[in-house]
Amino acid sequence: MQSFEHKLQQFDPGIIWLDTTNQVTAMNAVAIRILGVRPGDVLGQEVLQLHPEKSRGKIAWLLESTHEADGCPVKSPPPMTMMINIPDRVLLIKLSRMYGQDGGPTGACLVFYDLTEVTSTEVVEETAPARPRQLLKLPVYKNQRVMLLNLKEVVRLRAEGHYTEVYKNGAPYLCNLSLADLEGRLDPERFMRVHRSHMVNLDFAAALERDGDQYQLVLQDDHETRVPVSRGNAPRVRALFGLG
Repeated sequence: MQSFEHKLQQFDPGIIWLDTTNQVTAMNAVAIRILGVRPGDVLGQEVLQLHPEKSRGKIAWLLESTHEADGCPVKSPPPMTMMINIPDRVLLIKLSRMYGQDGGPTGACLVFYDLTEVTSTEVVEETAPARPRQLLKLPVYKNQRVMLLNLKEVVRLRAEGHYTEVYKNGAPYLCNLSLADLEGRLDPERFMRVHRSHMVNLDFAAALERDGDQYQLVLQDDHETRVPVSRGNAPRVRALFGLG
């Protein structure tokens, strides 16, 4: 089986050149195709305008991180995985500051890989509206590496702002996709959002505990993790286990 790194070597990256004010100065054919734009319509525009509004906060953070690295070409932010609606593409993005002959910054180079085909699949139903692309692998970042996790091994997910902490057994992985993004793109027969901040893999559900009006789902992992179940979701969870 090919490694993720080997697959990346086979991808053609999208490349966008930015000036010091983060305006687009050039882009390659791959970026034009994936983003579905015409160069004449975007050259001179601020790069945030190329992304859906809900994704702009992450790109703004990435841009700010590169500014903080000015004067230190070795320092740069980690790659970022994003899901954007063009439609439902999963992109791995890397942004690096560029330096000129005098050592000063001259702009930035944004490079991205389209991971959609290796992480997801389209779901087409004849009797219902098509669902968004469903994830087959979960792109995460750990120890300066991008990894694709097997969803069967994911025990739970926890919202962390615009990001998500993904747990197998052991330490968490960081996923740049929000829990809201993931909720509609993970198999609902396996993954259930039981709380505003928590989603669980039902294959690992071991027990349902009650303390007054509060419920907790006990998971079958190394720590017997207890995940809170919100009051609104409690009837659905109880019914799922025949306790309704």
